Formats: sequence, C-alpha cells, structure tokens
Amino acid sequence: MVSVQCSGQELLAWRRTQLLRGGRAADLDWLLAMAADLSWAELQRLRILPESTAPLASSLESLEQLWSQHLQGHVPLQHLVGRCPWRDFELRISPAALIPRQETELLIDFALDCLQAQPLGRFPIAGRWADLGTGSGAMAIALARALPRWDGHAVDLSAAALDLAHANLNALTPSRKWLLHQGSWWEPLRSWWGRFDLVVSNPPYIPSGVVEALDPLVRDHEPRQALWGGEDGLDCCRAIVERAPQALSPGGWLLLEHHHDQSDRVLGLMSSAGLELTAARSDLSGVKRFAIARRPLGAEAVARPS
Repeated sequence: MVSVQCSGQELLAWRRTQLLRGGRAADLDWLLAMAADLSWAELQRLRILPESTAPLASSLESLEQLWSQHLQGHVPLQHLVGRCPWRDFELRISPAALIPRQETELLIDFALDCLQAQPLGRFPIAGRWADLGTGSGAMAIALARALPRWDGHAVDLSAAALDLAHANLNALTPSRKWLLHQGSWWEPLRSWWGRFDLVVSNPPYIPSGVVEALDPLVRDHEPRQALWGGEDGLDCCRAIVERAPQALSPGGWLLLEHHHDQSDRVLGLMSSAGLELTAARSDLSGVKRFAIARRPLGAEAVARPS
C-alpha cells in the first residue's frame, strides 16, 4: 500500500481545485476515504490544523485521475475503487451487479424486526432465508451474519453477479450455511418451496420508459438487467409475489424494495396473492420504498414440487 505524507494545506488546496472542476464534495470525500484511507474525522483535523500532515494510501495524482474518470466518463466511484461500505462490512464491487444503495440497508433492519416480533420476542434459532436477485450478495451477507444458524439461499440470473456474490460471501461470512443458485427468482429453489421463513428482494423496478432518463452514472454503468422492470416497473415484483404463497412457509415473511411511487400497487399485489399483514415502510427520506407481508400462519403446507 502506498503511504504518502500530505500536509493539510496541500490536501485542502488540492480538494478545492478538484471541486472547481465539478462534482459533489461528499463524493470527493468518499473517494479520499476509500482510495486514500483518509477518514472524515482526519479530514476535519486537517481543516483545523492545516500545518499538520496525514498519511495517504494513494498519491494526489492517482486520486486526481480517478476523479477525472468520474467526472468525464460518469463512472461510479465504487467501480473505480472496486469496493463499497454497506452496513457494517465492505463489499467487493464490479459492473457485474448493481451497486448496493444505503437505503437498502433498511430492508435488512425491517426483516429482522419481523423475526423479532415472533411470540417469544426473539429470533428463531434456526430457519431458512432467501435473497432473490442477490447481485453483489449484500443482503445475503447481512442475513448470514445476523442469522448464523439459519440456512440461506441467494439467487441471481446473472452468472457474473453470482461470481461476485460468491467472492463476497466467502470473504465476509464466518460459516458456509448458504447456497448460491443461478436462475429466475423462485425457480432454482423449487426443492425448498414451502419452507422459506424469510425472503428479501430488491428486484429491478424501473419502468422501461424511465430507464433512458436515469443519471448516466446508473444508466451507462449499472447492469440493465438489474434496473429494467418492464413497462410499469412491476414485472419482477409480480413474479416474486405470485409464487410467494407456495414458496414461503406458513408465517414466512416476504420483504420487497420498490420504486418510490409503487407502494400501493405492490401492497395490492401482495394482498391479491393471499398474503397478510401487508405493510409499507419508508426510507430515511420518508418515501414509501419497502413492502412487507407474510403467508398466513394457518395456511396449509404446500406439497414439494416434483
């Protein structure tokens, strides 16, 4: 790892110059943290004591090249550094999968809240979870770490995304009580239908007419397969919700992330499929972005598909 001593005066002057070229201060500071190992707290120290120095894990010249690629080519910073912090861990990132967003962290919190609401007020000791459309494996890793004695299944249609998820799961989960499956939503999991106690998904939900209007950072660098949700954006949500009464265990929970204006429609799909306790949850901006429902406890067991 490169270690370059840089004075506060030099760094702050460099930072001002880069921001005059364009971009957001928060993004440049994120780049300093991830590529140069300069924390926000250390940056503030240099502001107060500009005559002091700090070690950087990258030269200012190298950082400037990355910033130029970000500004001129609209390349996501996460792709440039190959890493992204998420919840309490750091993921390997590549163009093979959607960059996990910070708001999706809440989906894990809501999922664990559902389990905490069990009659005994604590997580079941054992169970089975699934992450449909796992991408980089972010949610699968969070569930595997929170529920170490549960069996887990992560599904994705993309072989390249599964390779990325496999690398992240291997690096970040202490046990191997999980399996990866290539295929479409529930289909690779048919052998376990009727036995999933918790299922999460952040499926593609961007309407086809909106995709081209997305920010170039997303439109040109994120995999289209992870964005496009059909004409109204709900094709993938429909596919997941339709099979949920068969695939979930009685009392099993399904949690979906969706577009900012799809809450009522997604909850309607869940109710129409026979799921109960449907509820919307909001992100930190107050936008209804998550839908929750469960299979009724009294539902008859579904025979395992042949």
